[in-house]
Amino acid sequence: MAQRAFQDFYPDHVAHCYGCGRLNQHGLRIQTYWEGDDAVTRFRPRPEHTAIPGFVYGGLLASLLDCHGTGTAAAAMYRAEGRELDSLPAFRFVTAALKVEYLRPTPLDAELEVRGRVTERGRTKVVVSATVSANGVVTARGEVVAVPMPRSFEGPGEGGAPS
Repeated sequence: MAQRAFQDFYPDHVAHCYGCGRLNQHGLRIQTYWEGDDAVTRFRPRPEHTAIPGFVYGGLLASLLDCHGTGTAAAAMYRAEGRELDSLPAFRFVTAALKVEYLRPTPLDAELEVRGRVTERGRTKVVVSATVSANGVVTARGEVVAVPMPRSFEGPGEGGAPS
């Protein structure tokens, strides 16, 4: 059986995000998977993601880091509790802070790899550090501080805060 992405487990009512929502037909629809202790997203930019000819605009890189980070935070909480990604109560996270460092121009014609790790995990936040690479060269790095989704957005049977 093929591995499912973290984002495949998001309940429908929270699966519309432009960056990671599987139900957003116009979005990026990123997919994140575990590779050992690293969470990895691979994404191929499209022509509309151009900053200047041949290079990706920085907002795309920030979006990739953002959604990669919140997805990784949720998956890390499940992993820490030894639970399956589709078990309830669900862990869902939103971004409290995002730091992005642009290290060099990112080519538009390459598959991008976002690779991250949890650097801090607690009851009220998860911190994920990640890099964006193109052709094996790191072009950006970032840090996402993810916090549990407010209860007002939870669906039936869900609980966003870690137990």
